Amino acid sequence: MLHWERWPLPFYQFPMGFVWLWYCLKARQPWFFSTANPGLTFGGFEGEGKWEMYAQLPPGTFPTTIFVPRDQCPEWALTQFRQSGLTYPVALKPDVGMKGLLVRKIENDEQLERYHRAVDTDYLIQEWIDLPVELGVFYVRYPHAKTGTITGISAKELVYVYGNGHATLDELMARHPQAANILPDLRRKHADNLHMIVPLGQKYQLTIAANRGRGAKLHDMRHEIDAALTGVMDQLSGYSGQLQWGRFDIKCQSIEDLKQQKNYTVLEFNGAGAAPSHIYQAGLSFGQAWAEVAYNWRALYEISQMNHQNGDKSWSFWRGICFMHRSRRYFKRIKQLDHEI
Repeated sequence: MLHWERWPLPFYQFPMGFVWLWYCLKARQPWFFSTANPGLTFGGFEGEGKWEMYAQLPPGTFPTTIFVPRDQCPEWALTQFRQSGLTYPVALKPDVGMKGLLVRKIENDEQLERYHRAVDTDYLIQEWIDLPVELGVFYVRYPHAKTGTITGISAKELVYVYGNGHATLDELMARHPQAANILPDLRRKHADNLHMIVPLGQKYQLTIAANRGRGAKLHDMRHEIDAALTGVMDQLSGYSGQLQWGRFDIKCQSIEDLKQQKNYTVLEFNGAGAAPSHIYQAGLSFGQAWAEVAYNWRALYEISQMNHQNGDKSWSFWRGICFMHRSRRYFKRIKQLDHEI
């Protein structure tokens, strides 16, 4: 089987561009998807904030989080942290982020203050979630429906190396199939330990964001889809009724615990711009994978049109153009910052 999932992004996305164009023409609106998730900016396609997303979820289903505006001083952030009851380590991440950019594990006040001074954006101080299983659950629910459908689910595996007692961390990373693809980035992140000999059998974690672009390995878990799991997604989606199409990224103790609605937390919800990540490790051919994408895009179009007819108007052409321009400029900046700090 051809490993199409390893092709450069434009190569395997190009054929589906015609499907996307068809829906734009059918809707007579290039930003038809902006109504897909009424509670999220731009339908969650790009540039939406995690803070606004958490407001759509039931209390207690997401990590304890502090929103830090960009115009506040470091002392304000430290005061909020101390008053929140949070303890180190914590996760720091941009409120508007992508692909794990600028996500950091922070161990003390000095690191928090350094991060605050380095980034020029709103960010979140968030409870560190140390649960072993991370899932991407793709979910679709039509407006006014009481229950939805899980169209795919994948388990996400962070990137680790294991010591053999004589190889350096740098050598282990260079030999690792996932790490080798992002080696320059990992060498920056682990610069202080590159020449360290990792002891025999010791596990060394290279990444903290389970993102495919950051080397995470995906495992197809569609066999776990059942009424119990769908019920959990229905509860999350139905709390505000505003999250109707996209992928829930969830950490849990086990899938069985998640089905019983215990020992889990929602890291984020990715809206209209989300990819059904299960296609990358489901053993699907190129045609089968894009049939999955087309199936989900059809639901995206239909949900968006229903919401539009119910009064949630699609964004105008120029509003979308201006927002996309600002968003792309912002992501270019945080990508550069991610390399620097």
